[in-house]
Amino acid sequence: MTDEVISPLRRRMIEDMTIRKLVPKTQQGYIRNVKAFAAFLGRSPGTASREDVRRFQLHLTSSGAGTPKINSTVTALRFFFDVTLDRPDIAKHLLFVYEPRKLPVVLSPEEVVRFLEAAPSIKYKAALSVAYGAGLRVSEVVSLKVSDVDSKRMMLRVEQGKGRKDRHAMLSPQLLKLLRDWYRIAQPRGWLFPGQDPIKPMTTRQLTRACHAAAHMAEITKRVTPHTLRHSFATHLLEQHVDIRVIQVLLETTHTAHEQPVEARIYYRFHPRCGETVLIIRRLNYRGVELVVIPQPDSSLACIPRVDDA
Repeated sequence: MTDEVISPLRRRMIEDMTIRKLVPKTQQGYIRNVKAFAAFLGRSPGTASREDVRRFQLHLTSSGAGTPKINSTVTALRFFFDVTLDRPDIAKHLLFVYEPRKLPVVLSPEEVVRFLEAAPSIKYKAALSVAYGAGLRVSEVVSLKVSDVDSKRMMLRVEQGKGRKDRHAMLSPQLLKLLRDWYRIAQPRGWLFPGQDPIKPMTTRQLTRACHAAAHMAEITKRVTPHTLRHSFATHLLEQHVDIRVIQVLLETTHTAHEQPVEARIYYRFHPRCGETVLIIRRLNYRGVELVVIPQPDSSLACIPRVDDA
């Protein structure tokens, strides 16, 4: 899009989003939703009234828009009116819609095996295996670089994940072997899972399509998405009696297990309880108690109280 076709109002909104360092995807979503509002009005959205906003929300609901669509539109319009136009009197009338919490779809361990074996190619098998074996989001999987695989510490480096945070994810020996097989075959440079254009990463849409194809080939009738693998990862760890606080740290969720994260780096310390120097994967604060996450000899993880030496 050239500068000539950008209206002064849109330019100001883009500048406001840039000042606040909103990521490009968020900016595109905000612009798209404001454009939809302008198309509904048939005039500049800067001239909208409270009644126009109310009519538009009613239009979204009556046209069958889902709760995520309505709430993303509300978020965009609130930014537009509150920040760009400095009209909080309009923004406060934009209401979010409550979305009922539903239990996620989870695959059984046997279904996961069938699913991964049915992947369209070894590239997709490796990528989907990372989503399951490390519990990564689809955007995090496609953003991995070859240099993010740390075979010495058995970790995957996730750069700028959700919330623009860096972290490390677990890397099992089986997953490392599969990634090495993929590397020997494809010799990727830069991106671990390159797209059709080798200089660009695989897109989330590509991986999602491969996920649907694998589920179809494996004759799994459940609705499977890449995020289903993340849910399955957490559920299977829980079924193996892994501490829920460890799972929350591995997934980098925003629950009470790490409301006050202390550190997110890997290092070694002597821990008196273990009687030896141990690998500290994470430190966290849980309800005022300092904890450390350490690997066990059987490759499982343990969450134990931190001591002064750790």
